[in-house]
Amino acid sequence: MRGADVTGEPSDAERIVIVGNGMAAVRLVESLVARVSTGSTTGGGSTSAAPRITVLGEERHAPYNRILLSAVLEGTHRPEAITLRSQAWYADNGDDLRLGTRVVDIHREEREVELADRSRVPYDRLVLATGSIPTLPPIRGLVQLDGRLHEKVHAFRSLDDCTRLLEAVPTARRAVVVGGGLLGLQVARALSIRGVETEIVEGAEHLLRSHVDAQAGAMLKRSLKQLGTTVYTGARAVRMTEDGLRLDNGFTLDTDLIVLTAGGRPSINLARRCGIATRRGVIVDETLASVDDDRIHAIGDCAEVVLADGQGRTTGFVPPAWEQATLLAARLLGAEATYTGHKLVARLRATGLDVAVLGDPADTVGATEDADGAVVQVANPVTGSLRKLVVRDGVIVAATLVGDLSRIGLITQAYDRGTVLGPDEPGQLLMGFARESAGAAELPDDAEVCACAGVSAGRIRGCSSLADVRERTRATTGCGGCTSAVTALLGAGVGV
Repeated sequence: MRGADVTGEPSDAERIVIVGNGMAAVRLVESLVARVSTGSTTGGGSTSAAPRITVLGEERHAPYNRILLSAVLEGTHRPEAITLRSQAWYADNGDDLRLGTRVVDIHREEREVELADRSRVPYDRLVLATGSIPTLPPIRGLVQLDGRLHEKVHAFRSLDDCTRLLEAVPTARRAVVVGGGLLGLQVARALSIRGVETEIVEGAEHLLRSHVDAQAGAMLKRSLKQLGTTVYTGARAVRMTEDGLRLDNGFTLDTDLIVLTAGGRPSINLARRCGIATRRGVIVDETLASVDDDRIHAIGDCAEVVLADGQGRTTGFVPPAWEQATLLAARLLGAEATYTGHKLVARLRATGLDVAVLGDPADTVGATEDADGAVVQVANPVTGSLRKLVVRDGVIVAATLVGDLSRIGLITQAYDRGTVLGPDEPGQLLMGFARESAGAAELPDDAEVCACAGVSAGRIRGCSSLADVRERTRATTGCGGCTSAVTALLGAGVGV
């Protein structure tokens, strides 16, 4: 068994080195700390000594919630409010968090990672949690002769990116967001709330192309127009000029800011350099170990998990990254846990825009009655709301909700459980009029409330306050979409 030496004959504490300090990495450390403190491991097994954990983070900030960067841009959260764990928390738990530290190489034979200052850190187990890196769209003029981005151009992947953009906002009159995905819509909405006249350029024929169908995309476009944001779909930015950003349809958009939110790829350079297998991501098996070196693991955006069907899967979402981190913690402490895949849950976090997608987007984007089962849908273009379920053999396999998330709790519960619904129940799920927050207190204890952290209603009820919920379960610290339900559960008998 991989990792058997962790739990075999007594030995010195294993050295676990984690490269990366994002949301997957912090969840891994949290899970390791929790399991060691309680002495528990999934599926049995124990460890003779708590591991020595070293986290090497390239950013100078303590780990933070990247999903909430748009909330910082919008002004509803302070930068310090999105911190997940402080440097003091790591120290209090005996872990070594090194910020502003760049790893340049992995020496597999010596089991050491090399840092930019040429020092080395030894490991027994190495975890790559390097995330993803933005890709520049093919727009001429974005990069200056010295290799730096044009002063008007901003990426939006990190807290430093967010800070630079905030510094530019007060003097900006107009902005263009390149990319109409989840992040693009969040950034555009935040800039609009900041008083910047904002336009979105999306090369696909509709917004959120990877998540929703054309009807839902059209509703979002109309909603954004009502909120003051113009959207250009089926158009690509091709060149920056003195007059603005030129599109391939001949338009030139006058702008003071250009924000790039279109495209990213797994960060796998370290894996490539050390010779372990990569494709789109670092190839790992169901134990989340490299197929070439079982002492190297990968989780989160940089991991490409190959399961029994032989297909590799990467994900850009927090819930599966946290699921992988929790499972890997169990394995590193001796449990016989394996990864079997994840259920996708995507939420749009932007004021005035409500979107939730459950399941493989392919099941909702291109679903047809004959090929994919029953499609049950309720739409109101006047209010900009759409609720759509794809039901196969009585089970919800996918769902899209736009503009009205009042039923998301019950729909997610049925989806997660694989509940077999009666002929009338899909329609009843969609036609309810009670807000989710009003009915949250009636959810059974095992109903999942926070998809990002996998937290049930029962665990929420066991907390004393919203701060206690965040500390003990991490609910509301992901996309934030469960906040109303969590608040309602606490309000049913617990002080908020």
